Amino acid sequence: VIARARENLTIQESKSSKASKDWHVQRSTNSKTLCLRSSYIRRNALLRRLVRIGVLNEAHMKLDYVLGLKIEDFLERRLQTQVFKLGLAKSIHHARVLIRQRHIRVRKQVVNIPSFIVRLDSQKHIDFSLKSPFGGGRPGRVKRKNLRKGSGGAAPEEEED
Repeated sequence: VIARARENLTIQESKSSKASKDWHVQRSTNSKTLCLRSSYIRRNALLRRLVRIGVLNEAHMKLDYVLGLKIEDFLERRLQTQVFKLGLAKSIHHARVLIRQRHIRVRKQVVNIPSFIVRLDSQKHIDFSLKSPFGGGRPGRVKRKNLRKGSGGAAPEEEED
C-alpha cells in the first residue's frame, strides 16, 4: 500500500513537472499565438491547482518553483498526515486506521481514503465524524458492554484517556 501511494505521488509530481517542462518547450519552439495562449491557460491552471492544494506558495507562482517541488511537499497534503499533525491521532499509523474505519470527516463528508489530498480551505474542517464514538456518536462496543454491566449495580466511574 505504501509503495502504491509513493508511486501515485511520483506520478503526480512527474505530471506537474512534465506540464511545466512542456510549457517551456512549447514557448521556445512555437511562435503561434494560439498555442501560446492555450499553453498560458494550461500553465495558469497548473499553478492555481498547486496553490489550491497547498503544495505551492502564492508568492512562488512561477514554473521554476514547480520544477523544484519534492515528493514530501505532496505527502504533507495527504489526509493521513493532516490528521496526525492536527493531533487527532497518536501516530501516522493510527491516523491511517482512524481514516479507514470512517472516524474522520472533511467538512460534512466522511472520508475513508488516507491518500485524499486536502485543499488549503478544507484543512481547518478536518474533524471526527458525527457518528463516530470519538465525535460524540454511539459509544463503542466496550463502553456499551461496561454500561450494561454497570446498570445492574452501581455505575462505575469511567476514565477517559
